[in-house]
Amino acid sequence: MAEPLISVVVPARDAEALLPYCLGAIAASDLPRSAWELIVVDDASTDSTAAIAAAVADRVIVLQGSPRGPAFARNRGFEAARGGIVAFVDADVCIHEDVLSRFAVLFRDDDSLGAVLGSYDDEPTVPAFVSQYRNLLHHYVHQRNAGYARSFWAGCGAVRRQPFIEAGMFDEMRYGSPQIEDVELGYRMHDKGHRLLLDPAILGKHRKRWTLGGMIRSDFSHRGVPWTHLLLQRGELIGGKSLSVGTADKLSAVMVGALIISLLLLIVFHNILALSATLLCLVALAIVNRELIRWYAGKRGAPFAAGAFVMHIFYHATNVASVAYGTATHFFGNTGPTAKSARQ
Repeated sequence: MAEPLISVVVPARDAEALLPYCLGAIAASDLPRSAWELIVVDDASTDSTAAIAAAVADRVIVLQGSPRGPAFARNRGFEAARGGIVAFVDADVCIHEDVLSRFAVLFRDDDSLGAVLGSYDDEPTVPAFVSQYRNLLHHYVHQRNAGYARSFWAGCGAVRRQPFIEAGMFDEMRYGSPQIEDVELGYRMHDKGHRLLLDPAILGKHRKRWTLGGMIRSDFSHRGVPWTHLLLQRGELIGGKSLSVGTADKLSAVMVGALIISLLLLIVFHNILALSATLLCLVALAIVNRELIRWYAGKRGAPFAAGAFVMHIFYHATNVASVAYGTATHFFGNTGPTAKSARQ
């Protein structure tokens, strides 16, 4: 076969329920089939993931033994890819039909681009409240931060081959499970002088089912703590800016921390001062997040927006806890490989 323009890499682990939708969406791309190839990397699945992939993909790479995580799987897919542009799509994401063609045009028109990323769309498939809140939050953040970015997103993102290699690929040694391997890659690509573009017109539908417990565990263990370690190692915990760690997010985290303290004081002392402080923190949080609340109301109605505001307090409370724990383990505990051991 002639060398494709784009290689699409899908890492998958026990994804038999989701993979048909993902691969079907890729197959429906408006970019001619001769212009792209599809590579699925099966990360030691115990179900029929590999068989499902074999019916559609140009190549299926089956990893044996214990699961190695999406960073390892994506790197193996990249090594097998033949295209000058490599797109990464998560197994629970259904890209819109114009995504591959948009990748092709953006990289063609701007030689300085090292990577392009998009966002989830605003119609997640799982109707449960927590899933709607979380998937819509991702959409909101990415849609509001269009333009050049400092981090990458591998749920629906693409890289140019040489910049990706120069940055050292995904750090599979540091991130052996789904964490912030794509965010960290973006920082390294940016450090190397490569431009990363967030294009809000590049959309994928997320089919992930979130639960409250799962969201809290993911935000704490898979995102918050490792992201805190990374920012501390880079000296950017306070002053750095990127997706999900902007000024409003930091202000919200501080206010939620104050809210927790005021609630504890209210429980202990039962006085008007503690009650006033608690109400003041809630009002301040609502003011800082008023655009998000208004947006949720426009999408799903006022009752949903009210519930989303409560969920957002849980979200930032988890961030506060992860920053506290991440900072403590960074300075006093074992945080795993240091920044120097990460790929350069």
